[in-house]
Amino acid sequence: MAPRLPARWAAALSSAASSSLTSQILVTPNRTLLPRTARRGVKYGWSTAPKRGKPTRFNQVTAGLPALTTGPAAALKRTAQSTPLRTGLVAVKKGVSALYSMQKGTRTPCTILQVDQCQVVATRTRAKNGYWAVQVGCGHKTPDNTAAPQLGYYEAKGIAPKRHLTEFKVRGEEGLLPVGVQLTPDWFKVGQFVDARSNSRGMGFAGGMKRHGFAGQGASHGNSKNHRTIGSNGPSQGGGSRVHPGKKMPGRMGNERVTVQNLRVLQVDNRLGIVVIKGHVAGPKGCIVKISDAIKKDPPVESFIEKTRRLTLERNAGHEDRLEAARVSHLDLKELRKQMQEKRPAPVLRVN
Repeated sequence: MAPRLPARWAAALSSAASSSLTSQILVTPNRTLLPRTARRGVKYGWSTAPKRGKPTRFNQVTAGLPALTTGPAAALKRTAQSTPLRTGLVAVKKGVSALYSMQKGTRTPCTILQVDQCQVVATRTRAKNGYWAVQVGCGHKTPDNTAAPQLGYYEAKGIAPKRHLTEFKVRGEEGLLPVGVQLTPDWFKVGQFVDARSNSRGMGFAGGMKRHGFAGQGASHGNSKNHRTIGSNGPSQGGGSRVHPGKKMPGRMGNERVTVQNLRVLQVDNRLGIVVIKGHVAGPKGCIVKISDAIKKDPPVESFIEKTRRLTLERNAGHEDRLEAARVSHLDLKELRKQMQEKRPAPVLRVN
């Protein structure tokens, strides 16, 4: 406990016995006592660095952090390394097989993906949409099962209605392709790595043990009809009397987007329209799979990309003329439909 000061502390300061006391306190001209010990510690900001105000407020530059950049250009620059240089393909999963090597004596499991009428439907540009992307469609859809706005969308491009539509983001304008160009399996190179995206197989409503791998409860010793239940959900101690968001509970299992990365291309065949990749892809037979260049591996060499693009454009010679003719025809048909709508007699309302 600190020593108690005498009643007349000012007079006591002049005596020799107060030498130990004056070493601990400081007397100002106004006769106030101040401690000689400096306040040191993190609470009071004891540091050798100069004062910077509040360095963590509003992410100031003095906090040692880089200044944040905003806008679409900065967003595209941040995601440039994880965006492929070119578009991908949309394929249908036909099944799982295996390739045998007689020289090595190995068996390699593989997945067979079929490219069915994969065509470029539209492009997304930075000036109009804020990013670079290629819209690709696959499959065939009858006009009877297609909505009228979609029929006009395909009519203006001179393309038959597609069963599935998807987008592939690309890094820049050099990755775009003209509308109407058809993509073939040799778009990928044998030996390169690709990423496959698809929806996993849906398994319906599942319990906690199957869906999340819970261990379940005891089989005996007083347990009655609760062997596979998950137990209590919302305890009131600590977190409050509620169930926190994201709690693992029974529910629908499967049918989620799954990306399998770094799959090697084993074989491509334009005549059969198939791409054979090593390993397995999520989803049942007949599901749609998006194949694109792997983002965690080096892309194909630049010479192969240029060669594939040149061959694709040569196979689809005259695509610009066909697109322009389709646009002119679409405008003429649109005007004709408008005139027919105006000439149609108005319905007569009969009042009984």
